Amino acid sequence: MSVATARKILVTSALPYANGSLHLGHLLETIQTDIWVRFQNTRGHNCLYVCADDAHGTAIMLKAEQQGISAEQLIDNVRAEHKADFDDFLIKFDNFHSTHSDENKEISELIYNRLKNNGHIAERSITQLFDPEKELFLADRYIKGTCPKCKTDDQYGDNCEVCGATYSPADLLNPRSALSGATPVEKDSVHYFFKLPEFETMLKDWTTSGSLQPQIANKLNEWLEAGLQEWDISRDAPYFGFEIPQAPGKYFYVWLDAPIGYMASFKNLCEHSGLSFDDYWATDSDAELFHFIGKDIINFHGLFWPAMLESAGFRKPNAIYVHGFLTVDGKKMSKSRGTFITARNYLKQLDPEYLRYYFAAKLTANVDDIDLNLEDFVQRVNSDLVGKVINIASRSAKFITKGDSLLSAELANLELWQQGIDVGKQIAKHYEDRDYSKAMREIMALADATNEYFDAAEPWKLAKQEDTAAQAVAISSQCINMFAQIMTYLAPVLPQTVVKAEAFLNTSLSWEQEPTPLLSHEINKFKAMMSRVDSDKVEAMVETQKAELAKEIKAAPAPAKSSDIEPIAPEIEFEDFAKIDLRIAKIVHAEYVDKADKLLRLQLDIGGEQRQVLAGIRSAYEPNQLIGKLTVMVANLKARKMRFGMSEGMVLAAGPGGKDLWILEPHAGAQAGMRVS
Repeated sequence: MSVATARKILVTSALPYANGSLHLGHLLETIQTDIWVRFQNTRGHNCLYVCADDAHGTAIMLKAEQQGISAEQLIDNVRAEHKADFDDFLIKFDNFHSTHSDENKEISELIYNRLKNNGHIAERSITQLFDPEKELFLADRYIKGTCPKCKTDDQYGDNCEVCGATYSPADLLNPRSALSGATPVEKDSVHYFFKLPEFETMLKDWTTSGSLQPQIANKLNEWLEAGLQEWDISRDAPYFGFEIPQAPGKYFYVWLDAPIGYMASFKNLCEHSGLSFDDYWATDSDAELFHFIGKDIINFHGLFWPAMLESAGFRKPNAIYVHGFLTVDGKKMSKSRGTFITARNYLKQLDPEYLRYYFAAKLTANVDDIDLNLEDFVQRVNSDLVGKVINIASRSAKFITKGDSLLSAELANLELWQQGIDVGKQIAKHYEDRDYSKAMREIMALADATNEYFDAAEPWKLAKQEDTAAQAVAISSQCINMFAQIMTYLAPVLPQTVVKAEAFLNTSLSWEQEPTPLLSHEINKFKAMMSRVDSDKVEAMVETQKAELAKEIKAAPAPAKSSDIEPIAPEIEFEDFAKIDLRIAKIVHAEYVDKADKLLRLQLDIGGEQRQVLAGIRSAYEPNQLIGKLTVMVANLKARKMRFGMSEGMVLAAGPGGKDLWILEPHAGAQAGMRVS
């Protein structure tokens, strides 16, 4: 590839929060991003990848306090842990930085001052609940009390996990601070807001420009049509972060300075590499800029962030690539089920390239959730990588290295070689489109064709006869050349194994041009490149995670006994009960509710009509687990306008809340619309 055609690309992925260990959900995103970056570089482009820890916020301040260390020490410790995990998973950052940095402070203040000078910052007083003992304002998640609707205790300040009601923290009965136990008091405070609604026209144009996947563009359009709200970008002291210029005691909320972490990390890279910051971030930049993020933060990255860049005079990304969530064995990651797996506990037992390949084999260009099925994981890695790819090299090499170790001077099967060249073009397109699963299928199909050729030619028989021994060498040379092709195509996914393959092949593999065959070329003795996945090690990984959970539970305060059942409510008359119209409902659609940690939005078919219900069951169910199920709903409950939209009824569920919550499901034979009597 000529210098003239080489692309100049900057890539970022979402910043992990600096108060805990990385888990496999984090790795889904960074592996997806790393594969794409490595692909671009192996094609001869100049593709840079920067990231950072998201290191500010009340949660970090409180955790540091809990550990008896400074916030600075906490984030330094976590950053070192995160960087070690990323390194061991072969994530090749050009720079991994922190939002708590001089560069981030400088750019945050620059952007804020530009927003303010452009008239895009509003100031107004708001009333919040305040912890008089901790002397800090309380976010909703730090307030607990009794639900004003169903009277269940120990509910969060914005939503009841039992009945699904939403409310303001001020509506809670017997509210208390989750930090100190003190009764919160109302207190006024001036906050700073970014005037997002003023960018509505620009955002409508940008979200339909092709920079987003269609599913994401449609979702953002829904929010645009519903009307944008001003975005709170400030928090009051005490807070771990950067103070807002000319605003003593006011700090930038993470919504503002977290994404600036991308820019700050790149600026830090520029300072010790000679790169130009403006070449990539100025509005007239000819560089390409891409963000890889999860679907849980699309409203922020797709609306707030582009608008802030627009006002501050920086370029917007060429595209935002959004991925779904990770489940394990069909379930959301759960510590109690042993399916919440940290990066380090995986690495203690298993090769990082197993996971890199498995994710690649399942990732598409869409926003679908990805399931790590542990049994399928073992079978697929063993079958594809060990049984197909590595197997080509291991059984072909013995017919070459027992002689002079020279490959044949000519290819024995030009048609098979050309098949690999032709499919390579399609594989490259799949990588570019982030449709890795299609790329892996094409690669494995090429491996299958190579193994079939080897089996049909039977070189082990030919090698026994002096007059046909050269044929055995030619066949094996052909297969080793196919192996070199295949490893070239797998290089973005298996960088560690590619190094071993290059040592065996005695050459470097490059994809800048079409692969060229190795003819009359000396290879080295074959050494094992990858072992099979041991199911026992997978089980050990799960058990290690469960053991860690047990330690956490032992160290935590004792939970309420399961025998502490909520008391039966006061008696009612039969006429009171008869007023309730319970119906069988079919869940035709389910989705997460933006900015609501506990709610799912359900579309329910009750026979002749459909209803939208906001249900507080997010902690127990993934949306895709619910679609198609029958449940029971209160059909004649008056529709109520909630914080996150209209709720037209209520689904019935049992359990204390959290993950221990089960929707009611009727027996087979019940149909949508039937009355429960």
